[in-house]
Amino acid sequence: MQTIRARQLRRDMTDAECRLWLLLRNRRLAGCKFRRQHPIGPYIADFACLARRLIVEADGRQHGGLRLASDRHRDAWLQEEGWRVVRFTNEDILRHQADVLEEILRIIETSVA
Repeated sequence: MQTIRARQLRRDMTDAECRLWLLLRNRRLAGCKFRRQHPIGPYIADFACLARRLIVEADGRQHGGLRLASDRHRDAWLQEEGWRVVRFTNEDILRHQADVLEEILRIIETSVA
């Protein structure tokens, strides 16, 4: 079921997810391979680098200024499983792309491969 939902999410990506995917795909950032809409346990990560155990989430308006309880629970579960989760708003991805990439690169450089 997760695979079917992940395929649907890949087809229906937001503008911000599309923009970020263009920047992360094909090992464009520090040679790291990212997967999009990748199932991990009961969740689907927007973007995941398996080698660095890094998840990048693109949050839309529904997430608001305060993270939803479901996001906090999800992030806690993923962190218990050894993943590092970083979240960016869609607006930041679309308007401040260089800053977003710089932050992801900083995290990549400080994580263990």
